[in-house]
Amino acid sequence: MPARKLYFEAIRVGDELPALAKAPIDRVQLSRYAGASGDYNPVHVDEVYAKSVGMPSVYAPGMLVMGMLGQLISDWARGGQMRRYNVRFIKMVWPGDTVVCKGRVSDRHGTGGRYFVEIDLWAENQRGELVMKGSSQIQLFYSLEDENRQRSGQSPIVVEVPRESLATATASAATGQAAPEEGEEGDERRAGASSKKTAPREKPAAKTATLPTAKKAKK
Repeated sequence: MPARKLYFEAIRVGDELPALAKAPIDRVQLSRYAGASGDYNPVHVDEVYAKSVGMPSVYAPGMLVMGMLGQLISDWARGGQMRRYNVRFIKMVWPGDTVVCKGRVSDRHGTGGRYFVEIDLWAENQRGELVMKGSSQIQLFYSLEDENRQRSGQSPIVVEVPRESLATATASAATGQAAPEEGEEGDERRAGASSKKTAPREKPAAKTATLPTAKKAKK
């Protein structure tokens, strides 16, 4: 059976990636990662040294957790191409910690036959504390038909998809306000002109919204 593939047409803003829970970090894993990456900083593998510089023990390299978030993306975006991936380190990860990687589609757009989704990414420890956050951009085929066309040398399927953003949708839902239509603005101006003798009404207080913070794929 061919590997599952992800296509742009099936993705919606707000979709959550299946969470990826890793086994608890242990010192053997830290040693193996040091050998595989060539990062032999003693604070990650030498308990005595780590304590001599004020740490309670060795701790995981940030790049190890970054790799875990990268696995979340690559497992989800089968058939896609990673165009951007960045992270910010928030909190140290210690031996015994369990890292849970999560993600959410925050944006989608397409033009000229190229289709992209933006992913908000974050990782938590077993206490629900944020240890890393980041984002990624994935380019996808629009559909199976689009993939077959391009792989056979034909032109891609072109569907103009305006940018859809989770932040914009959340803000609109929170405020409950929409931009006035042209006719509504004209009605308001006319109403104001015909009611000069009446006392002006006070403007309602503006509503505010706080947005939630939460983004190489295998073929």
